[in-house]
Formats: sequence, C-alpha cells, structure tokens
Amino acid sequence: MNLIMPAFAAVIIIFGLVRKVPVFDTFSGGARDGLLTLWKIAPTLLGLVFAVGLLRSSGAAEVISSFFAPVADAVGFPREVVPMALLRPVSGGGSTALLTSVFRDCGTDSFAGRVASVLAGSSETTFYAVTLYFGSAEIRKIRHTLAAAITADVTAMLLSAFTVRLFFGA
Repeated sequence: MNLIMPAFAAVIIIFGLVRKVPVFDTFSGGARDGLLTLWKIAPTLLGLVFAVGLLRSSGAAEVISSFFAPVADAVGFPREVVPMALLRPVSGGGSTALLTSVFRDCGTDSFAGRVASVLAGSSETTFYAVTLYFGSAEIRKIRHTLAAAITADVTAMLLSAFTVRLFFGA
C-alpha cells in the first residue's frame, strides 16, 4: 500500500520520458500555474473563512438556526440538523463538525442522525465552490448559478428528511 503513490509517480515520469515530454519543466509550469491560481483566489477564500468563523463565534449561527427551527418543524425536518443544513452551503469542515455533534447528541441511527448523514452526502458547499471556481476563472456574474445552487441545497434538505422517512419510517 505504501508503494502505490511512488509507483504512480514513476509511471507518469516514465510515460512522459517515453513520449519525449520535458517532465520537470511541465511539472514546474503546472506548479507555478497552481500557485498563481491560489494567489488569485486566496483573498476571497480568506474572507469566506473569516465570515464563517465570525458567524459561529458571535452566536449569530445559533440565532439564525432558532429562527428557522419552526419552519423546519412544519416541513418535518429535524430541528437538531438545522444548524448543519444552514452551514453546509458555506463550510464543509464546519458542517462536518456539526454532523458529528448531531451523531453525539442524537445518535447515528436516530432520525436526526440519518437525515444529517443523507444531507451531508447529497449537498454541496455551494458558496465555497462558487468562490473557488468562479474566483479562479474571474467570473463576477454569479446570480443565476447562486440561485440554482441554493435551490439545490434547499431541495437536498427537504428530500433528505423525506428519503429517511421513506426508507426507515419516522
């Protein structure tokens, strides 16, 4: 198992040499392009990380979650998963931390635990993805993409509860 990555790298180098590709120059150019892309998107990503940290540490995330809790109850979505559902489009790491707290507090086989699992697997970190991909391509007009992505996130939230009820009952 420890030899897979070195063997993979060796195959790439040998293939490049056989095809007479300047392997090191090509590698250096790719690394340079990657660093330039990172340089372009770093300010936007730092801003996003800062905003998520500010929301969580200020308590605003809990206030927003408590605001949406009655709506979640009305549509049959577990109240315990609301913070994760709200954070998921913004932060993968933050939503994973909330996923583990749902597991710890409610149990992995509980309705909330199952809904949180399905939601984690069927939703995207929308704002992170838009920030990363559109930022690296220097695209500024994102309103249609954002509207479609948020609609997909809401759909994933609603259907995660429905799917768990369908397969496991309530």
